[in-house]
Amino acid sequence: MKEKVRVRFAPSPTGPLHIGGVRTALFNYLFAKKHDGVFVLRIEDTDQNRYVEGAERYIIDALNWCGIPFDEGPGKEANYGPYRQSERKQLYEVYADTLIQKGKAYYAFDTAEKLDSHRKDHEAKGKTFIYNWHNRLKLDNSLSLTPEEVEKRLNSNEDYVIRFLTPPDEKLHLKDVIRGDIEIDTNILDDKVLFKSDGMPTYHLANIVDDHLMEISHVIRGEEWLPSLALHQQLYDAFGWDAPQFAHLPLIMKPVGKGKLSKRDGEKMGFPVFPLSWNASEGYREAGYFPEAVVNFLALLGWNPGTEQEIFSLDELVSNFGLERVNRSGARFDPDKTRWYNQQYLQGKSDGELTNLFMSILGSHVDLGLDCARPDKVEKIVSLIKERAIFVSDFWELSDYFFEAPKSYNEKAVKKQWKEGTPDIMNQLVSLLESTEDFSSEKLETTIKTWIAAQELSFGKVMPPLRLVIVGDMKGPHLFDIMALIGKEETIQRIKKAISTL
Repeated sequence: MKEKVRVRFAPSPTGPLHIGGVRTALFNYLFAKKHDGVFVLRIEDTDQNRYVEGAERYIIDALNWCGIPFDEGPGKEANYGPYRQSERKQLYEVYADTLIQKGKAYYAFDTAEKLDSHRKDHEAKGKTFIYNWHNRLKLDNSLSLTPEEVEKRLNSNEDYVIRFLTPPDEKLHLKDVIRGDIEIDTNILDDKVLFKSDGMPTYHLANIVDDHLMEISHVIRGEEWLPSLALHQQLYDAFGWDAPQFAHLPLIMKPVGKGKLSKRDGEKMGFPVFPLSWNASEGYREAGYFPEAVVNFLALLGWNPGTEQEIFSLDELVSNFGLERVNRSGARFDPDKTRWYNQQYLQGKSDGELTNLFMSILGSHVDLGLDCARPDKVEKIVSLIKERAIFVSDFWELSDYFFEAPKSYNEKAVKKQWKEGTPDIMNQLVSLLESTEDFSSEKLETTIKTWIAAQELSFGKVMPPLRLVIVGDMKGPHLFDIMALIGKEETIQRIKKAISTL
């Protein structure tokens, strides 16, 4: 193991960062911080045809929003840059040539049409075409041609690729921190392309060269890269370099359990799969999630702390995290659980912090000059309604009746609560409230309950219809708290309006 822990997150800027990519970044970040190491962001943009404008900025913004910023990377240069592969391309050809000189790779001149023809021929016979030991001497490459022919074709600027020369009849013994020992028969491997005719390396070569030059100690990446492990280990061996330790994270599975979580699952079931919005797709930030909640639920997708604890601060995640407790099997994504996490973080925030967040959206619903929209009153309202909320955006629906008199009344509740004698009781209540000086919640409760007892009325005849006229429905917190907050004048007006309307 290399002395200093250095890990990297190496996405391609081909679109938005999927939530699975965020989890890979998070696990790299946690591992680096746990071991006082360095978290590197490297942008793997060798495939210029798939490059998407704005994707790199999106990746950086997403990591920053999640609170897991990189230590080295684009804009945070250190001794290992540049950190975009497109700015390192002059390096890779030298290493590809080194493998040719060592007899570990070869030139291949096969045209795309010729390879396609071989594939179709194999398919027709029910076989799969693999370019490797069993057919490479029959194909158009520097192994089947004389050195003179190879030289001539290289000098005539003919298109070629450089392929890795996979040795036949060997057993590869690979190690993975999460999956343990893996044995691979080299006869089943193909001779992967390392360098393309456009002068750019493939992922495999660039990845190995960069990890070596950046002194990466641990490669923590998604399970989809597990099939590449054999080639990557062979490349390290071919160069004579020490390989990093490899750890392949389990997939994040669909909510139904089968198959990898995709953007389509989110669209179909109404939950985000990106950290921030991208084009028309809503992100976790825009859906109202707290970044700490997103980080918390992602950490527990595939990692088990070994305890019953579910709520972890970032510092707690760092101190508890270890690759040895990462599961091998896929982790099912549960949209309900993600909402539960957000609710836990919302309840943990102070009323003052939640009030500031609510004030920023309240102005789009009501005039902030209203008495009830004063920050001190809004804070009291927030304290009364927050336990029913999952997102700050739920606050308006849970509290609209504090700011606006009911425009309509729940029909079912009207049928049940508005009886023949109710208007008379409400009129008597108006007289009582008009003569009440102290309009605090406690005083109101005492005054009205004393009056109900003195009139020999049942609470059922007074309190439910009173809630209906104040709120418009049978919902909401303690009724006297609502009345105290909206004030004497507004309370009386609402009762009078209901009497004339209902």
